[in-house]
Amino acid sequence: MKPRLQSTLLYNWWVMKLKNGEKWPGWRAAKKTLQASKQHDPELKQVYGKLLQEVYFRLGAAMDAFFKRVQTGEKPGFPRVRPRHCFFTLVYPAMYLKLEGKTLILPTGGKGKKNKHYANVRAELTEAPPEGYHEVAISRDARGNYFASFSYPVAEQEPQSGGVVAFDLGIKTLAAGVNEQGRRYHIGSFKGGRWYNKQLDKIRSKRDKCQKKSRRYIHLSKVYQRVSEKKRNKQRDSLHKASHLIAAKLVERTVVIGDLSQRQMAMRERAKEKPNRFKNRAVFNDWGCYTLTQMLEYKCLLYGKELVKLDERNTSKTCSRCGHVQDMPLWKRTYRCENCGLVMDRDDNSAENILARFFARRGPHTSLGECGVLSEDQNGVEATKASCPIQVQQLK
Repeated sequence: MKPRLQSTLLYNWWVMKLKNGEKWPGWRAAKKTLQASKQHDPELKQVYGKLLQEVYFRLGAAMDAFFKRVQTGEKPGFPRVRPRHCFFTLVYPAMYLKLEGKTLILPTGGKGKKNKHYANVRAELTEAPPEGYHEVAISRDARGNYFASFSYPVAEQEPQSGGVVAFDLGIKTLAAGVNEQGRRYHIGSFKGGRWYNKQLDKIRSKRDKCQKKSRRYIHLSKVYQRVSEKKRNKQRDSLHKASHLIAAKLVERTVVIGDLSQRQMAMRERAKEKPNRFKNRAVFNDWGCYTLTQMLEYKCLLYGKELVKLDERNTSKTCSRCGHVQDMPLWKRTYRCENCGLVMDRDDNSAENILARFFARRGPHTSLGECGVLSEDQNGVEATKASCPIQVQQLK
């Protein structure tokens, strides 16, 4: 049996036990039952023990997320049974690995030559691994390519005091920000999502007309996976560039973003409006809000910046000048205040409200200086022309 298959079977066995009414004891108590599971299924003895322990960590995280959704009143979504082709990320501690040049030797289970049924795995690396790594994670993408991720410590910069910039994450523009001096930042997102979605729809439509497991069906499935991988890589590349721009290039030392679930926002707005599958597809699949916040968390630590998350409820509905609150459905991209007559892009208005909430939490502050609205966004992940010429120099 392959290690990933045995890990999947162990995970599914625990999921079925929990669905039958058994109480989840926690990952620490569940991990102590591993030896009893090996006695019940001798095939588990042929799998490296550290890989099987990772199953309990993942199941514990899934159960914690399930209990959290129950407490917040969301749809619970109990952990599902994983299919056989679903690959588990295999995590190996560095002390149990051997490295011969660019060849990484991964151990398998079993002690001694008599009990060892499977030989050690020899993986050829494309580049030399870093020095001082603690563990190696083996993962696989949808096309069957394997990757080795080395985890090693990096010295973090000490936090420094400086300016404050607040960003509002949006759909049309990935991030719209404003700092204390009223200078605005617009960071564009990946622009090729719609084109890739059309190509994927065409391929899926042709594949659905074929007989399953036929030669043409298998060929179109491989083409679909290849196009999907290109789309994911470009999306992730744009998010890395955007997060690096915010964490490494901006001179402000404190970054403030909103802490509102994109799923909650889409579900709340969808309940009010007519169903729109294109809008939901853009929000759930192509936005990447959660991935961007994850990247900002570790990159701000790496570059010595402080990342602050604030509740951004009603920031798009509230006027940043007079505080008037009005309805703002997602299709309205320009905020027009009915009270004071302010006309501004909704993302810029939300960014100013987030910045004001941050300073209100820390005490009295001066009002933001007025500054003109930004010009149109450029394609790609880069800053547009700023309302103040100094801003573009800061981003270079």
